[in-house]
Amino acid sequence: MKCTFTAICLIILTRLMPAQDAQTPAVSTIDTTNYPTLGQVIRLDPAIDELIAKSAKIEMIGDGFVWAEGPVWINHKDGGYLLFSDIPRNSIMKWQEGLGVSLFMKPSGYTGATSYGNEPGSNGLLLDHKGRLLACEHGDRRISLLTEGGGKRTLVDNFSGKRLNSPNDACIKSNGDIYFTDPPYGLPNRYEDKRRELDFCGVYRLSKNGSLTLLTKEMTRPNGIAFSPDEKTLYVAQSDPKAAIWKKFPVNADGTLGKGKLFADATANVGKLPGLPDGLKVDSQGNLWATGPGGVSIFNPEGKLLGRISTGEKTANCGWGNDGSILYLTADMYICRIQTKVKGAGW
Repeated sequence: MKCTFTAICLIILTRLMPAQDAQTPAVSTIDTTNYPTLGQVIRLDPAIDELIAKSAKIEMIGDGFVWAEGPVWINHKDGGYLLFSDIPRNSIMKWQEGLGVSLFMKPSGYTGATSYGNEPGSNGLLLDHKGRLLACEHGDRRISLLTEGGGKRTLVDNFSGKRLNSPNDACIKSNGDIYFTDPPYGLPNRYEDKRRELDFCGVYRLSKNGSLTLLTKEMTRPNGIAFSPDEKTLYVAQSDPKAAIWKKFPVNADGTLGKGKLFADATANVGKLPGLPDGLKVDSQGNLWATGPGGVSIFNPEGKLLGRISTGEKTANCGWGNDGSILYLTADMYICRIQTKVKGAGW
């Protein structure tokens, strides 16, 4: 086919165009064989060298998103792929090595007929023990399950008859129970929204039998959530700029939580470094990889800060992928990854 000078110019202009509006899912134009890098790994303790090689780089594998969140790796016979939320665009995006980014699902978190604020889409994504996709949905204020036929089932959308605020992030216990956080960020007017039916922000357990238990309402803005490898401890981030902390809770034999204790505090860095405590993951050695001010802070199980993956952007979440040793990051408008020397818990 003959390619005219005009056609060539159009192709060039298309690649130089800015990100699309919030109603249109972004598709990355990054070269899928030669990724640019950004940021740096800040090494505060020699132990970080056992977790991330000194030669490791933060690769930017996708861009052009409004606010990326909730990365989850999907194993597949053809090599696997990453799914992640673009919350303002009400979309779930797909990234695959060699193919780049494409739209996976829209709408992802709000199916209403009218406009619904700035963050209507899905947030945290995870897989159940059958490999099915679960989504924390802001606009529809629920946790959903994507069925094999492509439809959705609502797993939970209320507590004692009152609608949830906007489920944010979740993790799953080995017995199939889902633990999740419910801050107000998905509501159009957030904490002051007249549609709020609960006067607190809870951490919940959805048992595999369908019963919902309020575990604690002591945290002002519960956000990221993850278990220690032995499931005896539950970590929860709090994205409150006045108390930007991570707490740890002992997990009782019946799955409820004991009294929470402060694990780490980043309040002093709020405003000095970009971001707040948000999504988090745990590796197989029990180290916590927690997004927050400055990027992804890496703590040992005792709460000592070993280092930080500094992206230079507000970093919302992270997730293990491939063989479990690559950490994917959602950093504002970017999707990034870094090779580590450990594997995620459960891999």
